[in-house]
Amino acid sequence: MKVAGVVAAVCPQPQSVRVRPHDSTRNQNVSDLPNRVEAGDYFSAFMSNPSPYRTIAVASTFSPRFKQVLAEAKRIRDRFVSDLHVIYVGERNEETAKKFGDAFAQLQLPDNSTIHYEQGEPADAILCVLVKHKIDMIVAGALEKEIVLHRFLGNVARRLVREAACSVMLFTRPEVKPRSLRRIVFVADYSDHALQALKTTLPLASVESCERLYVIRIITTFDEARASRRADAGNGDKPKSDEDEEAALEEFVLSAGATDVPIETRCIRGNTGLAASDFAQSVEADLLVVPVETNEDASGQLPNNIAWITDVIPCNLWVIR
Repeated sequence: MKVAGVVAAVCPQPQSVRVRPHDSTRNQNVSDLPNRVEAGDYFSAFMSNPSPYRTIAVASTFSPRFKQVLAEAKRIRDRFVSDLHVIYVGERNEETAKKFGDAFAQLQLPDNSTIHYEQGEPADAILCVLVKHKIDMIVAGALEKEIVLHRFLGNVARRLVREAACSVMLFTRPEVKPRSLRRIVFVADYSDHALQALKTTLPLASVESCERLYVIRIITTFDEARASRRADAGNGDKPKSDEDEEAALEEFVLSAGATDVPIETRCIRGNTGLAASDFAQSVEADLLVVPVETNEDASGQLPNNIAWITDVIPCNLWVIR
């Protein structure tokens, strides 16, 4: 079948897939939907280890979307039962203190919430705070401009995705009353890091009343050509058949453990990693999840198959490091 112009090999539904009937509450706000667990029981109910995000920060500016981005950060803080810090690049004075105080009161955040005031170039200042205060995730707005159906990252968001040593969550259209993340797309490889990222994603998907979590495997022509060259040189296996890819992806999902989240697996063939973006748009995804190995040298270089996420994203983006 074709998915957004990309030839897709679709796995048959595995036993782990549970399909719910159409839910007319797709566009409801998070506050209107009953959580499956209370926030305090979030990770104790779904994970054997504590929350992976002890400290979450939000990059704040007094833009028209200031309160919307702060509200999304509060939602993520609540979901992961974390401490929330605010990063503001600018001077600390009575005016800024009042703006933050008013926003905290409106969003029911503690009035003594930690605010890091920094000076300098915004991206450099934010990255410095992330390291200095050992932040586990940074939340920010994503957009600089939008053309037709493509959303382009602004410079600060682009640098956070490339250079931050922590996880990054970007919101393309943040709202003061955040909408539930009902359709989530997870880009899988078969690494240990990707498996742990999937295990981190499942509890959030559950509490967000996710109606479908798509776990996709992107197989590009470059990947196949590289695998063939390695096999010919005796340094690896030949490219997998469609059936083998489907079986491997299903096994990957099952290895993440039991969940009440409906999961659908897809193996998608395309010329580039942008096939993931096309697929996310085709299913009207609310969140795209991309596991990325920690960038130890802060070189700003991402693996070729996911480098496209620094330029254009189809929806909200969660880079898990």
